[in-house]
Amino acid sequence: MGHKVHPKIHRTPYIFPWDSRWFAKKDQLKTWLQQEIKIREFLGKKLKDAGVDSISIERSPKEFNIHILAAKPGVVIGRGGQGLEELRKHIERTIAQFKLKVKLNIQPLAQPALSAAVVAQGAAAEIERRLPFRRVMKQTIEKVMAAGAKGVKMKMGGRLNGVEIARSEKMAAGKMSLITLRSDVDYALCEAQTLFGKIGIKVWIYHGEVFGRKDKFEKKTEESVKKMSVK
Repeated sequence: MGHKVHPKIHRTPYIFPWDSRWFAKKDQLKTWLQQEIKIREFLGKKLKDAGVDSISIERSPKEFNIHILAAKPGVVIGRGGQGLEELRKHIERTIAQFKLKVKLNIQPLAQPALSAAVVAQGAAAEIERRLPFRRVMKQTIEKVMAAGAKGVKMKMGGRLNGVEIARSEKMAAGKMSLITLRSDVDYALCEAQTLFGKIGIKVWIYHGEVFGRKDKFEKKTEESVKKMSVK
């Protein structure tokens, strides 16, 4: 029988780096891990409409460095930086308990249509607006392929269109290589809350093969440095 493996964790030693970058002693591990889970849950709920692709957390004994890659950075920052300041104060007060300083770094996402997380969130929002799931899947796949993806696969499961018996439907286009370790496959899982229950949405986007490690945040900083040097 086949065993389903998370595409990102399957390639972490080869292509993708860890989103959590810190080291803790045995007595600190439990507390630090709980704090990071709370931070990710809080940001996921608070920035639901910002199109967050990924969150990277770097921790030292004195401060939190949180990097957020979002399709709509203006929603995160807010007017005059008020939204960013509220997020920072809440994390320092409730989660870090004034023991650590929190620094937030917001980076824009270059191509939201090629991000599995953003695509899944958009599909979930349309399902919650009671649009037919087949139309949502077809339009989503067309947008992703038009943006330049080499392949995309989408799967929805639950009481689709409000039927009594839950089932799953799948659509795909292009190429999808899930076995090769150097395949750059972006994967995301999102849930849409409807009147009939939750509908799970899974999205796979294939970007081609990668030779070497790929870090979304380092790539953005390098591009910004090149732009500054050109100016």
